Amino acid sequence: MSKRIVYQMLPRLWGRGHFADIDGKFLAYLRSLGVDYLYLTGIPRHASAKPFVKGDPGCPYSICDYYDTNPYLAQEPERRMEEFSLMLRRIHRAGLKLLIDFVPNHVSCDYADAHGGIPVFGHYDYDWSDTRKINYDHPETLSRMAEVLKFWAAKGVDGFRCDMVELVGPDRCGAMISSARAAFPSLLFVAEVYGREGYHSFTEAGFDLLYDKSGIYDILRGIFFHFCGTSAITRNWQELGGLQERMLNFLENHDEQRLCSSAYAGNPKKTMALAAVTALFNRASLMLYAGGELGENASEAADGRTSIFNWVHPASLRKLHKYLHGGTLAKGDTAVLARWQSLLELASSPLCREGENWDLNYCNAASPGFDPERHFAFLRFNQERCMLIFCNFSDKPASVRLHVPVRAEGDYPLTADAWDFAVLEI
Repeated sequence: MSKRIVYQMLPRLWGRGHFADIDGKFLAYLRSLGVDYLYLTGIPRHASAKPFVKGDPGCPYSICDYYDTNPYLAQEPERRMEEFSLMLRRIHRAGLKLLIDFVPNHVSCDYADAHGGIPVFGHYDYDWSDTRKINYDHPETLSRMAEVLKFWAAKGVDGFRCDMVELVGPDRCGAMISSARAAFPSLLFVAEVYGREGYHSFTEAGFDLLYDKSGIYDILRGIFFHFCGTSAITRNWQELGGLQERMLNFLENHDEQRLCSSAYAGNPKKTMALAAVTALFNRASLMLYAGGELGENASEAADGRTSIFNWVHPASLRKLHKYLHGGTLAKGDTAVLARWQSLLELASSPLCREGENWDLNYCNAASPGFDPERHFAFLRFNQERCMLIFCNFSDKPASVRLHVPVRAEGDYPLTADAWDFAVLEI
């Protein structure tokens, strides 16, 4: 399976927060980054302006009508579905595909639609007090939920990021996916899944990609905070085996702390080694969170997260919107963006989308300058190219001489700054 690159964004945080702001300039920018899928969070209509709602506009995962979209996303609210369709047409015209959320576990407390509704229980999971759990014991629930998928697919949506699928189960998810794919065979399904023990069952259910939150995300965060060493990357790779290509890697998303927030790295200069492993190691797909390529730090938030409950205005998105529409970026922002553009150029190349991968830590434990718990090295190669990547997860610059036993056998010198990476074509 080839690597896919996904760009996640809450449209209400971009420009004026309207579908119309997903314009040609923004889409051309995504294409320049090598993006394949634009994942827009918060498209199905969610509860808002009700006593039970969390935050100002409300949570995008408290769906009040699966067959509608949010009025606030449209310049003319009464024409919101038409404006959504026009946006989707622009996305496809730009050569991109669209992912939206499918929330199969719960709906809002006031859910209602014109298609028979969704059977629910009188309780909710965790602290999601603005929701009610869907009742899959009802004989019509599976078919009604499958119809939701087909409704959006008929409008041209290319796939779905499926929320908290472990609370629904692989069998039920598989039935809905099978029904939708019978009518729309090319749909992409992404599972938000956390327990590694369920990876096989959810791929068998029909999911194309699975969040590797409990794998590479947690490992890289553990390396950053010195809870584990880089040998954990190797273990994760080995344990996943053939599932590696079904993983969706990310460093941040709407649930997690922003990478450059004070609660995490705090500085874009301390993120590039993390980014290199996430984007370049193996053929796992990659998801970027809007503004991360400019070092968004969620300075408006106390917990390091860009809020999904309130109206917020992330600084990086304001700067990026201005830049794409004729403005300029500060020198520091330009440098951060340039590093990400360079990294994504590699990630989107045939070498990294489809080429072979070789973990080199096992044969470099005794190599000069190499620290097997703070350094990580790997090889990407195909018939045309061979690329050696060295990642330095140390607070000090590193100079190493790496041994390569395959493809381009030999010993190669590389140098990388603290928390950075280096690439050598060999």
